[in-house]
Amino acid sequence: MMKLIDTFESVRQASRKLALLDPERINEILKAVAEAAVAHTEEILAANAEDLARMDPADPKYDRLKLTAERLAGIAADTRHVAGLPSPLDATLEERTLPNGLHLRKVSVPFGVIGVIYEARPNVSFDVFSLCFKSGSACLLKGGSDAHCSNRAIVKVIHGVLDAYGVDRRVVELLPPDREATAELLEAVGYVDLLIPRGGKNLIRYVRSNARIPVIETGAGVCHTYFDASADLAKGTAIVNNAKTRRVSVCNALDCLLVHASRLADLPALCAPLQKSNVVIYADEAARRALDGHYPAALLQPATAESYGTEFLDYKMAVKTVATLEEAVAHILANGSKHSECIVAEDTAAARYFSRTVDAACVYTNAPTSFTDGAQFGLGAEIGISTQKLHARGPMALREITTYKWLIEGNGQVRS
Repeated sequence: MMKLIDTFESVRQASRKLALLDPERINEILKAVAEAAVAHTEEILAANAEDLARMDPADPKYDRLKLTAERLAGIAADTRHVAGLPSPLDATLEERTLPNGLHLRKVSVPFGVIGVIYEARPNVSFDVFSLCFKSGSACLLKGGSDAHCSNRAIVKVIHGVLDAYGVDRRVVELLPPDREATAELLEAVGYVDLLIPRGGKNLIRYVRSNARIPVIETGAGVCHTYFDASADLAKGTAIVNNAKTRRVSVCNALDCLLVHASRLADLPALCAPLQKSNVVIYADEAARRALDGHYPAALLQPATAESYGTEFLDYKMAVKTVATLEEAVAHILANGSKHSECIVAEDTAAARYFSRTVDAACVYTNAPTSFTDGAQFGLGAEIGISTQKLHARGPMALREITTYKWLIEGNGQVRS
């Protein structure tokens, strides 16, 4: 017996009312949510402090979990930005009239109910609500126990705004943080139209293997940067440092640097800025010889098979030497997660080959993978980075969390 079936049903009913809301009303409510997030900063941060007190500050997830007044202001700005974007609904995607006179129009519509399973990222609660609300879908939030106090405080703020505007607060519901709630959500056939897991590979693998409802995979990022024989050293140094150290706990952070064998002499300079952040480097034999004496010995470790294909989410990075561009691509295809990959190269033919042969949602030339983000792409806040190929790929923003239907107008035609 599903304990949450009444919750699922109430959210489904609320989603049907949401579809009738005027776009301007939706924008007004989103702006009010942004204002409320800032106004209730003290309460949200107090709840967040309860969550932080239960986590070791050395845990890589600590930074993801942590909210500050500055981060809440940024979340509010993202919510206002979403409010200012054009509505993704009722857009004509395709239109034509058949020889028999039937007029066909393919239009964008809400999914209905979107469930999101995520770990220690309370900002996701605001992001998911704003994107789902703007695109006409109700949302079921299934956060982890690490962030439950924060998530509960955030949803309380959102519910307060919805109540003030006379909108059914059940358009956003926070599920219990336990595993039983996850299991029920995976089984919510007929209630949840789309499920999006955001987190590490173990969470995504579990959801994909057990869900009975449609799933879009997002989150896990094993990201590479390939430093080509033709690469510019100054560009490469800035790109590697930014991709690795800007924020290590996010899915677009650099995990593995591939270096063309002809450029090993430049490896010490390429990695020099990483010392300031105490980045541990797991290097293969050739790379270790090149770095020996130029990089702190305490931070230089021999690479193992496990070093490659690992999403570190920490100040750690693997380095591998490759003899050719083709070898670099083969390594990425074998060890990447189809999230974000980069080549640093001045040779346009090499960059073109890399862009065409690397299988990933986002492929960069001479720019860091840290740009893989809905806001950076000008899409507003994102609901996740899709690493699969069906329906959506890359940052999933407003357009990507709508579906479509065909509207057909006739004048009495019948089929022979």
